[in-house]
Amino acid sequence: MPPKPPGRPPASGMVWIPGGSFLMGSDHHYPEEAPAHRVEIPGFWIDRAPVTNTLFQKFVKATGYQTVAERSPDPALYPGARAEQLLPASIVFVPPPGPVGQANHYSWWQYIPGANWRHPEGPGSSIKGRDQHPVVHVAHADAEAYAAWIGKQLPREAEWEWAAWGGGQTGEFAWGDALHPGGVPVANTFQGDFPHHNSRLDGYERTSPVGAFPPNGYGLVDMIGNVWEWTDSWYGPHGSAVAVEQDSSGCCATAEAARREASIDAQSQHGAVPRKVVKGGSYLCAPSYCRRYRPPARMAQGIDTATGHMGFRCVVRPAA
Repeated sequence: MPPKPPGRPPASGMVWIPGGSFLMGSDHHYPEEAPAHRVEIPGFWIDRAPVTNTLFQKFVKATGYQTVAERSPDPALYPGARAEQLLPASIVFVPPPGPVGQANHYSWWQYIPGANWRHPEGPGSSIKGRDQHPVVHVAHADAEAYAAWIGKQLPREAEWEWAAWGGGQTGEFAWGDALHPGGVPVANTFQGDFPHHNSRLDGYERTSPVGAFPPNGYGLVDMIGNVWEWTDSWYGPHGSAVAVEQDSSGCCATAEAARREASIDAQSQHGAVPRKVVKGGSYLCAPSYCRRYRPPARMAQGIDTATGHMGFRCVVRPAA
């Protein structure tokens, strides 16, 4: 039996994740997941599901908050940008009409003015009927603002990965060694010929309502697939030294600034923008393109970037 929670949940819909030791990362998949290394995790509370449109709307109504995608970018931060690139906008998946090479992701991603959490596919679309879907088109600052408002935090990468395993770590996936056990999808991912044809074997083309697929061993839903989830860890080499600093509760401002700076890769698509780790994969992860529907999988995301497949959930750490 897992240890009992230290009292009542700090908020409804939160699940206690007992502390423990696990092998974080993987030596057998994408290079950024290596090396696998042992990490100790103290217990913490985590949201059972990603933050939904309904919950995010409550936040916006209470605070008047405007997301990054709803604001005009500061021209000083994007020298050389064209006028149309400085409009309130976000990145939307638009499947091409037929097969395309997978080397150029601009074949299916479009920067669409007017796309935001209220209009996930751009002007003319809405979240009507998607109340219980994860909120999308949230940049890191948006997720942080929601978490601060509700009295929570964003998870660290190691916390997120530990929770995603659901109390076990015995297969390639959180649920075992088969992507579709018995031929049945157990997470919202992409089936078919990516990126132009989604067969919707799992019943969904884009996001699905939270909890549409089975929970993991801790009772958490949508840790894998549906939407990528922000963490509060700066992206960097995935080694044991990095894992230690990511999971240290104490951190001085100088060290934090250094990690932020180290997360920048001017040669990446994010340019000079600092990057955070995102986890879990999304409805666009496909065996032929992105096998990141596994707990160890990770990706770098610029903190200024919002997309139609990016969401988040929150944690609460017990007082020391």
